[in-house]
Amino acid sequence: QVQLVESGGGLVQAGGSLRLSCAGSGSIFSINAMAWYRQAPGKQREPVARITSGGTTNYADSVKGRFTITRDNAKNTVYLQMNSLKPEDTAVYYCNADIKTTRWATTYSYWGQGTQVTVSS
Repeated sequence: QVQLVESGGGLVQAGGSLRLSCAGSGSIFSINAMAWYRQAPGKQREPVARITSGGTTNYADSVKGRFTITRDNAKNTVYLQMNSLKPEDTAVYYCNADIKTTRWATTYSYWGQGTQVTVSS
């Protein structure tokens, strides 16, 4: 059984910062790419940032220069540092990870339960 648990969401004023964390636990042999997605009310879930096992990162245009994704492979944890937050960043943020549970297992994509980020104007 694999779990991804997010933390760090909350309410912040525009221009403020938050740091999200997502820790993987359970039967994890290896984690390939890890990513953050978000879903605002009435909108589809969209990718925010992604980081490979080697540390290569990609960002949505809307967050470039403001958000930073990092990971700690020893802790099976991915982080999202969010600076200069805007009201349009308000959403539920979800962690995603491509995980193998054994050396020979297929890689599956797992999701966390989500954490709410609300940015007030």
